[in-house]
Amino acid sequence: MPIESGSCASARQAKQKRKSHSLSIRRTNSSEQERAGLQRDMLEGQDSKLPSSVRNTLLELFGQIEREFENLYIENLELRREIDTLNERLAAEGQTIDGAELSKGQLKTKASHSTSQLSQKLKTTYKASTSKIVSSFKTTTSRAICQLVKEYVGHRDGIWDVSVAKTQPVVLGTASADHTALLWSIETGKCLVKYVGHVGSVNSIKFHPTEQVALTASGDQTAHIWRYIVQLPTPQPTADCNQVSGEDEFEFSDKDEPDGDGDGSSDCPTVRAPLTSLKSHQGVVIAADWLVGGKQAVTASWDRTANLYDVETSELVHSLTELTHCCTHPTQRLVVTSSRDTTFRLWDFRDPSIHSVNVFQGHTDTVTSAVFTVGDNVVSGSDDRTVKVWDLKNMRSPIATIRTDSAVNRINVCVGQRIIALPHDNRQVRLFDMSGVRLARLPRSNRQGHRRMVCCSAWSEDHPICNLFTCGFDRQAIGWNINIPALLQEK
Repeated sequence: MPIESGSCASARQAKQKRKSHSLSIRRTNSSEQERAGLQRDMLEGQDSKLPSSVRNTLLELFGQIEREFENLYIENLELRREIDTLNERLAAEGQTIDGAELSKGQLKTKASHSTSQLSQKLKTTYKASTSKIVSSFKTTTSRAICQLVKEYVGHRDGIWDVSVAKTQPVVLGTASADHTALLWSIETGKCLVKYVGHVGSVNSIKFHPTEQVALTASGDQTAHIWRYIVQLPTPQPTADCNQVSGEDEFEFSDKDEPDGDGDGSSDCPTVRAPLTSLKSHQGVVIAADWLVGGKQAVTASWDRTANLYDVETSELVHSLTELTHCCTHPTQRLVVTSSRDTTFRLWDFRDPSIHSVNVFQGHTDTVTSAVFTVGDNVVSGSDDRTVKVWDLKNMRSPIATIRTDSAVNRINVCVGQRIIALPHDNRQVRLFDMSGVRLARLPRSNRQGHRRMVCCSAWSEDHPICNLFTCGFDRQAIGWNINIPALLQEK
């Protein structure tokens, strides 16, 4: 009988051990291990310079990835069946859901993503989709608390600012990055006057308190004071607007934004030259406002200064510092300015011989606007996603703090009802009271609402049709009717 050498015997034992180990694995998990064994056999049959231990490790990892994807695929199918069932139930009850929203949960893979990231992404996406279905079961109030009334379309670029005239006839003014400022009939939405005196983006517009005169600030480093004469057209009967609760929201495509090619302002009278041009800044003039009485105006610039001018002589009266926005008190010679250095300042011009200033630190990012309200309150908004209400008699800490999910732009306060309108970067407009309680969110449904960043809000408390206006970078301004008694009652 031949005698085996030691090396042959050890090789046979190792082979039998590996074979028995493979058989034991196939008995415990046949379906998955058969595939793994088949892949291993195929790999062993190919020429490879990788060590066998490395190849085995790779095969095990690939098997784990395949099993993970199988689990995700099964979960995907189950979720789709649940969605189909809910859709059938909604259809039976006469309700519809936009199928495009539900298709966003398709699984998208990239080589750089781990399986755990893909699983989390899938679960999060389907959670958002199913939450929209659940929200469709909410009952809506029969009263239209926040109702879109009129859209003002005619600018060819984003609108930075919106303002309402304080004298008769009451018109709406908009300042746009297309280098123009437009005046509108609030009732008909018709453009009444176009101002084209600036050679840069028009960043702000404010109306004189007693005359038909407007003050605009521009990226051309100037502020212009110009006169307008308007004749309001006869209002035409308007169709009933869709009444939507302020809490309902449906997404729509960004392609649905107004077509900027249709310039509704092309046939209106044009003002080409200002009465006065204020030229003391070395940077973009981002905002301007009238002091009480209208004999002086204050401007804020990106050159980190704000200037106080005498309107009749255009002379610079006083220079302020570190500013990005300004607002004047409606009845007193006070100015509140906001800054990129996270502060806002209160300037007191009531005594001509003393120009006092107080600096207030309350935010952690750029203060985008600070405005006066009735009494001794100031409201400040910031890119840090907060809005704070302050008492001028005690500015050590805010009396209310509103935390939001998006940066806040130029805010405005309904003085009579003490309601704050917050325009956001995320296309939302929310209403809060002075104590920080959320009252409503303006609707973005049925193709209504803003489709880009909302830049500014402005209240017109006495107007019978539209008492709130907003503008944004979707090149349109919107007039809203806010049912304030119903809004406060629901609070």
